[in-house]
Amino acid sequence: MAKKTIQISKPEGKLGVMTCGMGAVATTFIAGVEAIRRNLASPIGSLTQMGTIRLGKRTEKRTPLIKDFVPLAGLEDMVFTGWDIFPDNCYQAAMKAGVLEPTHLNAVKDFLADIRPLPAVFNRKYVKRLNGSNVKRGKTKMDLAKQLMEDMQAFREKSGASRMVVIWCGSTEIFMKPGPVHQTIASFEKGLRASDPGIAPSMIYAYAALKLGIPFANGAPNLTTDVPALHQLSIENNAPICGKDFKTGQTLMKTIIAPGLKARLIGVNGWFSTNILGNRDGEVLDDPGSFRTKEESKLSVLEYILQPNIYPELYKDFYHKVRINYYPPRGDNKEGWDNIDIFGWLGYPMQIKIDFLCRDSILAAPIVLDLVLFMDLAQRCPEMARKGIQEWLSFYFKSPMCAPDLYPEHDLFIQLIKLKNTLRYLRGEELITHLGLEYYD
Repeated sequence: MAKKTIQISKPEGKLGVMTCGMGAVATTFIAGVEAIRRNLASPIGSLTQMGTIRLGKRTEKRTPLIKDFVPLAGLEDMVFTGWDIFPDNCYQAAMKAGVLEPTHLNAVKDFLADIRPLPAVFNRKYVKRLNGSNVKRGKTKMDLAKQLMEDMQAFREKSGASRMVVIWCGSTEIFMKPGPVHQTIASFEKGLRASDPGIAPSMIYAYAALKLGIPFANGAPNLTTDVPALHQLSIENNAPICGKDFKTGQTLMKTIIAPGLKARLIGVNGWFSTNILGNRDGEVLDDPGSFRTKEESKLSVLEYILQPNIYPELYKDFYHKVRINYYPPRGDNKEGWDNIDIFGWLGYPMQIKIDFLCRDSILAAPIVLDLVLFMDLAQRCPEMARKGIQEWLSFYFKSPMCAPDLYPEHDLFIQLIKLKNTLRYLRGEELITHLGLEYYD
């Protein structure tokens, strides 16, 4: 049977990357890319740079690097800027974040110091624990959106970028639910002109990007593009969207361990999770409004993976508690501690303890890189761009976006199969089912 040909434009020219927020995650990402470009480091954790993909049967032994299999932009073609409420340049912000050692930052200081943040769209109503002076002013939220669009167009011209991606690397906003203002593009634009309180800053960034046909990825648990109006705008302008909330520490562990427990039909009575961290994210999440947004994102994972409605004897009414504690001495080096009460054969109880001493931004930086490159790939593929939501990128998120009538897939291993099968589909290769019966005929 002839292979289906999927049209994908070549990644010609520069790829402009604009980060909403230039704190710990964004600066670690940008500094890391530059260090890799200078052969000072390896892109550990990046699927696009180090991952391989199996093609055809196991006996064919075809496992190219993903970056050689699909036409991704090269790291050398990436150019950067972003917005932040603090005026520090990228080097200063990275030094204050304290994620990377000064010796590593100094090796790329000349590059980082030239990246200065644009004034940000910010309102303390939505992130109560932060306050900065480098912010935009406007009569209405539509004025602010237009200023962001001017920033995007100016960066495109100044940098010479032929394509762009905007990615939210900012703080967690207060918990919000979709309302009337979010239902249609017309109602959303009316809300922008009226400065409707239902439109948070992250939504203004997303609207500005999508209005210009630029892909937008949401790395926080904010509502942002998870509303009908912005979903429709992404489809109309062929601007891919994905999100939400980068899957880094504790939730990464949950999406690895919970599928294994369910696969072996081991019961769960309770799962207690607590975190301590001292970075800006921890400070923001010390506010109950922002914490509720994060809590919703973290709590949903186990419900979807364990499916207590299908396995009531194993998972019905299991107790799930999540806590986040701001502890300044820890900085960006977060500690995620889990106690899992499980039971097995004949109902006998057992326990699992996990103490994950992780570095949040170190885990997030390769996610940002992969999302930027994959979103640019989707933008260059009309078949993917016109779908709006890129569910195949669920692998990277705590609360993956999906079509309104679907439930999100949280199992990390299913997510990886979905991602790689999407890449196989785009290149006309056979999808891998792992059935394997043909080897025994």
